[in-house]
Amino acid sequence: SAVGLGSWCFHMTLKYEMQLLDELPMIYSCCVFVYCLYECFKYKNTVNYPLLFLLITYSFVVSIVYLNLKEPVFHQIMYGTLVSIIVLRSVYIVLWVYPWLRGLGYTSLTVFLMGFFLWNVDNIFCDKLRALREKMPPVVGAVTQFHAWWHILTGLGSYLHILL
Repeated sequence: SAVGLGSWCFHMTLKYEMQLLDELPMIYSCCVFVYCLYECFKYKNTVNYPLLFLLITYSFVVSIVYLNLKEPVFHQIMYGTLVSIIVLRSVYIVLWVYPWLRGLGYTSLTVFLMGFFLWNVDNIFCDKLRALREKMPPVVGAVTQFHAWWHILTGLGSYLHILL
């Protein structure tokens, strides 16, 4: 819901400043994934307050810095850090804890990382891709919308990861 709300805010305004509201929920949802991955093997129904505090603080600090800097590279690094933590923990889980889930784990990881890769390509080469799309037939141009592929692939990868 956080990603959806942020996306809605961005797409309804179509202002560059509002794009920040589209990207910050990526940080928040990854923090939820990190928390779940580190809490999924508990025997007691307790809350890991130190981890919760760390992730909330991380989200808050990243939000404040990003809203002030408005630097996409900062966001990409902070998001990439969370994704790296998720990937490392997930690989540990499918290698050592639930090895029979390896196929699902690696499929989820591959789909998500393909989306992450396309998102970064779109961020880095946005102007060049836009110019290239103007020269292509509309159908081909639509398929090269890497930001859209990012949403599709990370949504699918996240869904598969939740199944994991």
